[in-house]
Amino acid sequence: MGYYKMPALEETGYAVVDSYDQASDPQEWLDIEYVDWKSSGDTRFSPLASAYGDMECDGFWNHTPPKTDKDGVWVEKNVGLAPKLTSRAKEPNVNIGRCRVIELQPNSYADAIHNLHIDDNNRLNPDGTGWIVRAFFNLTDDQDSVMILREKKDDPSTEHRVPLPAGAQLVIDTQRLYHAAWHPGPDPRYCLITSYESGPNLEEWIAKRHPIARVDSPEVPAAELAEADRRAAKRAANAPVPEVMSEA
Repeated sequence: MGYYKMPALEETGYAVVDSYDQASDPQEWLDIEYVDWKSSGDTRFSPLASAYGDMECDGFWNHTPPKTDKDGVWVEKNVGLAPKLTSRAKEPNVNIGRCRVIELQPNSYADAIHNLHIDDNNRLNPDGTGWIVRAFFNLTDDQDSVMILREKKDDPSTEHRVPLPAGAQLVIDTQRLYHAAWHPGPDPRYCLITSYESGPNLEEWIAKRHPIARVDSPEVPAAELAEADRRAAKRAANAPVPEVMSEA
């Protein structure tokens, strides 16, 4: 049967929608409680919704009982401290799984390429239901930062770089696209990340916000590209050589 996937993400795996007026909102991400939970890079996370409402950010399938990245339970303390962020996450009126704010310290382009990863959003997701995607709402005004997206992790020709000013809003199939943020800094970057189940309500929310499937990628300075290439070559040289089995 397969999963229901949204046509808006079919072409490139992502959609950039109209920016949000972030300047009109309080900086609630500075008030909520963070846990020292690592993803790609030097990060902390603050959960608004977790598997069972606890102050933690682990994958829903790592709990007892395990569950897919749906039916998140709101974390009472942080929801009370961040009602506006919670309201924004709920706005599409769809099933929500993990919902959290990420704090990312400054990094380099080479760091971001090293940290490229895909998510495991749809583990335990029942066949025939909506494919789980993630929305990224940038909270701080990171004019020089980008979200790096690649269809193939080690193929720069598949790379898209999406700018991340305050209020930037992206919906990404993060189980299809390798992704990581390049954030030169100097201050930490904050972003609201929410897992949504694909379906008509999310499609309508996206459609009303003039989705764009391709954006012009900002240039990467030559020195940053060279360092990323150097580190990639070093990793390749140090990679274990697979054993070759001879035929009897």
